[in-house]
Parts: sequence; C-alpha cells; structure tokens
Amino acid sequence: MKDLKGIKGKYYIASLIEEGEHVHQDFKFSVSDSRKIARSLSAFANNDGGRLLIGVKDNGVVAGVRNEEDIYVVEQAAEMHCIPAQEIRVTAFRVEGGLTVMRVEIDRSPTRPVMVKEADGSMKAYFRVMDENICVTPLMVRAWREAAGSDGVLVEVTSTGRRLLDMASRPGGVSLEEFMVDSHISRVSAEDLVVSLHSMGLIDFSYDGSHFRLTTPPAII
Repeated sequence: MKDLKGIKGKYYIASLIEEGEHVHQDFKFSVSDSRKIARSLSAFANNDGGRLLIGVKDNGVVAGVRNEEDIYVVEQAAEMHCIPAQEIRVTAFRVEGGLTVMRVEIDRSPTRPVMVKEADGSMKAYFRVMDENICVTPLMVRAWREAAGSDGVLVEVTSTGRRLLDMASRPGGVSLEEFMVDSHISRVSAEDLVVSLHSMGLIDFSYDGSHFRLTTPPAII
C-alpha cells in the first residue's frame, strides 16, 4: 500500500513553487474532485507533458495533502477518467512544517487526444496553454484522431488548401470562419481540409486567449 512517507524535498519543492503555474506545472490545493485532476492530466498529455503539485494553493502557499487516500484519487483520475488511461508518476516530498506535497508527473501522450469522461457522460479533451487547461474544439479532436491514424502519405495540396496555408501562416493565423468566408466554402469542406492538412503536418492550432485559430507549424513557411 502506498503512503505519504515522503522523501526530503523542502528546497526542491520551494524551487518548483517559485516557478509558479505555467505550461508544464499546475498547483492543486486538494484532490477532492478526480475529474478536475483528470482535466489537468489531459491538458498536459495533449501538450508536452507536465506535473501537478498537490497540496499547494494557487498563490503558492503549501497546505499539504490530507492522507494517503489522495494518491488513490489521483490514480483514479488517470486510470478511470482519462481515455485512454494514462501512466503517471507520483512522488511524495516532505517540506517545512511536517507537511507533504505530492508531485504527479505525466508525459506527452504518443497519440492524441487524451479525453476526459465528464460527469454528464460527455467526452472532452483539454490542452495546456500558459497556466490554464483549455477545452479543445471538436475539430481539433477530429484532427488529432485523423493524424494518429494517418499513414503519412502526402497528397496534392489544392489551390484552396494553399490559400488556407497562406492565411494560416500570417501573424495570428486565421479562424475557420474567416477562411470559410474568404474561400466561399462550406463548414464541412473547410473542416475536411483542415483535418487533411493537419494529418500532413502542415496545419496546427494556436490559442489566442479566447479561441483556437489555425496556424502553420514553425518549420512551415
């Protein structure tokens, strides 16, 4: 049985807390809601991986974890609420005042999306942007799935596809709706094109603070 007899980590944990919350780190005061934990795990797995510091408030104050049951709540989040189930690494650290902080690490998933089974039965995927877990769009979920199943065969890019690549390469990229209006095509056709170009590695998604927009990967000009 796992317990919270953590290793010494006062200065190590303090250095992590000093970094604040960012694209690879999230603070959690408690783990009473396993689905909230699952959303963070999904967001990290769908991006570049990351870690949770459990027992740390949003302002960086250490509150400590309650007991060993917190470990099981985290494992439940990874194994039952994340689809597919995710592997995590949990390490307990003893810090000042006899408190314990749990570090939960998760790697980038080799295949996306990593979905979360919500309480209402719906399935949602999340993506880590700065210090937030952002719910991704159905188009992104579809594009990720298509890319995961792609055999890597390149197909000819149509003139409409080249138009999308041109618009996506501009600063700030382009929204799907903007591209639809500019190209006079239906949403279905526009989404099919996005999915196809994403599978080829030519189109990506970028969050502008309120919406996901279509952009080109850094190497694509």
